[in-house]
Amino acid sequence: MDLLNNFDVRDLGNLELLARQVVEGFIIGLHKSPFHGFSVEFAEHRVYNPGESTKNMDWKVYARTDRMYTKRFEEETNLRCQIVIDASSSMYFPEPNFDGKKKMNKLLFSSLAGAALMNMLKKQRDAFGLTVFDSKVRTHTKCKSSTVHYRLLMSMLQNLIDKPENNKTTSAAESLHQIAESVHRRSLVMIFSDMFEQGDMDEMFSALQHLKYNKHEVVLFHTVDKELEVDFEFENRPYVFVDMESGEEVRLQSNQVKEYYKEQVMKMKEKLRLKCLQYKIDYVETDINRGFRPVLQAYLVRRSKMRT
Repeated sequence: MDLLNNFDVRDLGNLELLARQVVEGFIIGLHKSPFHGFSVEFAEHRVYNPGESTKNMDWKVYARTDRMYTKRFEEETNLRCQIVIDASSSMYFPEPNFDGKKKMNKLLFSSLAGAALMNMLKKQRDAFGLTVFDSKVRTHTKCKSSTVHYRLLMSMLQNLIDKPENNKTTSAAESLHQIAESVHRRSLVMIFSDMFEQGDMDEMFSALQHLKYNKHEVVLFHTVDKELEVDFEFENRPYVFVDMESGEEVRLQSNQVKEYYKEQVMKMKEKLRLKCLQYKIDYVETDINRGFRPVLQAYLVRRSKMRT
């Protein structure tokens, strides 16, 4: 099974192992594809620039590859990355046996994607932290690059997916304002959220703008099950739709509202995309059924821009 491109529900008892498999598969893919402009030896080497001291030259690598690299030490890599995960109840959609089918849900996807990003950051000796929010910020750690810190965050993510909770509402705007103030200046902030915010969306846009005002680089992974939440591909029969955050129920036949629903979702997405463009935020629509490659590629592209 290619973890990068699709993901069936499976034993998530070892999130760290799965994250490593995702990253290793991605790195192998980089070597085999035109997407080779990004070094995957982040932690050990950087390309030698003519005129620099040869004190830290890796002559063994030069002998093997005929390319000149210098050894990179921890103090040379100072990127800070805060991984932010929305853990409100809507992120538990779809439930594991939804519609009689086993499905990956948005929170599982976001947690494993976050774990894979942390694995890559650790390889690069960059610092990373974790923030989890629903109606308020539940977990917030500072950015560090140590192995002990990495394992602590893995255990936090494992605990998050092992203990789901219902009826947790979202207050993304308030949480993002708090994150903007608490995260170290000039950080890369990577947000996983379905952006189902109760109330005025302008408050959400204000919070995103606050992150940019505080000099952070922001990548928003708009995390959705595209088939169900965007395309509304349900069988044409009666359903009881339940709001996972409020518990409110609506009884209807799917084809009666499909076109109207899709129209409203597209309007919301377009408004969000345009606001992100206005604030120079990377907007990545992230379909949980398409695997993790788009997430890791978006990270590498943004990281490359920050270091040039």
